[in-house]
Amino acid sequence: MENNKKKDALIIGFALFAMFFGAGNIILPPIIGVFTGGDWSLAVSGFAITAILGPFLGILAVLYSGDEFTDLGKRINSLLGWVLATTIVLSIGPFVAIPRTAATTYEVGILPLWSDFNPIISSIIFFGITLTLSISPSRVVDIIGRFLTPLLLIILIIMIVIGVFFPLDTSALNSVTNESAFKIGFTEGYQTMDVLASVIYAGVIISAVKAKGYVSLKDKTKVTFLSGVIAIVCLLLVYGGLVYLGATSGYSMSGDLKRTELLLYISNSILGQRGTVALSLCIALACLTTAIALVCATGTFFNQLTNGRLSYRIIVIITCILSGVLAVNGVDDIIDYAVPFLSFIYPITLTLIIYIVIFGKRVQKKAPFVAAILATSLVAILQLSIFIAEKVDKPICAGKINKIIEALPLNDYELPWLIPSFLTFVVVYLFGKKKLIMIE
Repeated sequence: MENNKKKDALIIGFALFAMFFGAGNIILPPIIGVFTGGDWSLAVSGFAITAILGPFLGILAVLYSGDEFTDLGKRINSLLGWVLATTIVLSIGPFVAIPRTAATTYEVGILPLWSDFNPIISSIIFFGITLTLSISPSRVVDIIGRFLTPLLLIILIIMIVIGVFFPLDTSALNSVTNESAFKIGFTEGYQTMDVLASVIYAGVIISAVKAKGYVSLKDKTKVTFLSGVIAIVCLLLVYGGLVYLGATSGYSMSGDLKRTELLLYISNSILGQRGTVALSLCIALACLTTAIALVCATGTFFNQLTNGRLSYRIIVIITCILSGVLAVNGVDDIIDYAVPFLSFIYPITLTLIIYIVIFGKRVQKKAPFVAAILATSLVAILQLSIFIAEKVDKPICAGKINKIIEALPLNDYELPWLIPSFLTFVVVYLFGKKKLIMIE
């Protein structure tokens, strides 16, 4: 039984790694290495907190609350929980993240090999494969964990091992950055958006654990935790390797440094002409595994939201069609309209995760959690107001709001909401406790 647990945890852990490891996760680390040079290991530490630990806490938050992301709503308000869940699913699903996987596959994985390839045909092929592999949710984790992830890992490990033992240029390792390398890695980690994905993936992972026969809370928690640890180790090794490849790439920082060009340069320098093919395959596999997981999660969520009135398969088909249409617009257009939306929902989700993991077992009242989310929402609204003011050409207004945000602690780490939300949580908790004592 114990051996089965380890085997199942390994498969599910590989699947979880692949779900989190999308195209953006390949593109981000090398440029961090270029920026931080000899301090690359500090940058990896910062990146690991926001890009690895944060998403793992998202899985734990759902596990501590139940089996699905909507169970987190029990700690705040059921309606608010459903609204938040729907917003997140749409943002990391058919409106943003899923079409971005197809667009990235086309721009980084296909165009370097076939410069005249039609984006519409690319989108049709991509979502045809995605639909085929995600139409049966019970098989998704096994398909990703048994087949797609090992192939992706093999390609990445070959490139990283060769790059570590035969570095291209070690001169940058003797330099130190003028800015905190830890902070660079920490803030870059937000761009993976894996914290948002984690609370949705949690339902898929926990369902896979239960499908393998682990239904008791003890067994379910143990296998899920082991799976998370396996995913963390894989992510840390791959991220660390890619950051090191960037630090030893010898790539010039003059002019506009594009992430995709840097990655192509590294892969071609290490693997020769085969590097372009290897990178294209990596990008395609990373995007495909992420798309499958997100489509599956979207189908499961809306099937539950409608109490089965909309079948899982119908939702999956609609999601693939809608995502396929939006994917043709290209990565830049998708990011442009997604940034303000995601910058608002991201801190709210992270607030909910942090407070449930830290205080979920000790604090049973809903009021402190609601208060913390409201405080975070206020700061997020101010940040969104800056973006809107700049878009409508109101620089003076944007400047005044920006001064308020800059005055908040931890703003340099893109966490201006953390202290206000914590203080609000504590005050409301203590007030409620004092009120209860007075009644007694």
